[in-house]
Amino acid sequence: MISTRGRYAIRMMLDLAENNSEGFIALKDIAERQEISKKYLEQIIPALNRSGFLQTSRGFQGGYKLLKKPEDYTIGEILRTTEGNMAPVSCLENDINTCNRHKECKTLSLWAGLQKVVDEYLYGITLQDILDGKC
Repeated sequence: MISTRGRYAIRMMLDLAENNSEGFIALKDIAERQEISKKYLEQIIPALNRSGFLQTSRGFQGGYKLLKKPEDYTIGEILRTTEGNMAPVSCLENDINTCNRHKECKTLSLWAGLQKVVDEYLYGITLQDILDGKC
């Protein structure tokens, strides 16, 4: 399940994409438009900054804007940044499966297939696709 943190991060990134031509956008303006607590957005910002998604400016005309174009951000990478691993089961959370039953597990391929479908879907949609109504 996608948490509020992930959903709000996507809404914030979409808001920045929609208002990209206005330069730096104050967090309070995003919070008002999206009806999200400014304090909650302040908790999401560090993860987005660490991932190189945002450009920040301090001061009177300060705020945030996208570092890249909206078509260069996928929903999958935004969610991975804010949610962490999105594996459907714990045995797929790491690159190396450490479950002691993974060699004889009859359901492992089912969960791996689900993860593949979800990843392909989320990494196949950009902020621009959503702005354009393509999904």
